[in-house]
Amino acid sequence: MPSPSATRGEAVRRRLVAAAVELIPERGWTAVSTRVLAERADVTPSVVHYHFSSVQAVLVEAVLGAMRAVSAELGPVLAAASTAEEVVDAMVAAVEQYTGTDPMSLLFVEGYLASTRDTTLRAGIAAVLADLRGVLGDRLRQFGVVDPDGTAVVLGAAIDGLLMHRAVAPDTTPAGVAGVLRRIL
Repeated sequence: MPSPSATRGEAVRRRLVAAAVELIPERGWTAVSTRVLAERADVTPSVVHYHFSSVQAVLVEAVLGAMRAVSAELGPVLAAASTAEEVVDAMVAAVEQYTGTDPMSLLFVEGYLASTRDTTLRAGIAAVLADLRGVLGDRLRQFGVVDPDGTAVVLGAAIDGLLMHRAVAPDTTPAGVAGVLRRIL
């Protein structure tokens, strides 16, 4: 059983990460400072650096945690599909809730951009994508899709790109391109 101080420390870490998840889409990656993060988490600035080596480390943990959570939600959705076409439809349906300008979409876009300058974040995102592609490729393989791993890469990139396009072209909807994505199979 963890000690009371360890439990409190973990609660503070969770608050800091949750604050970062809120602040990154609101302000942008580079505008999240120690002071702003501490205010949102209702702690003193020194507490941020007690629990994390830097603000950047909090932001990285926040983005990777959110990406892992969204990716994990897709596993059961993909498992429920009974054809390769239903796999595509399930992916499309899963992203329908994201507009490209909603907080989660913005968090991901900010994370992708920051990963171009942060090797730890880039490696973390690459690992999340590799895991998701593995699950998707395995599912496509079960349905006899030719080159299931390559198809998983293309489908994943298409869905990510579609979300980014929705931010600037809201009339671009996942459902509107589902037929095109099904033809990739």
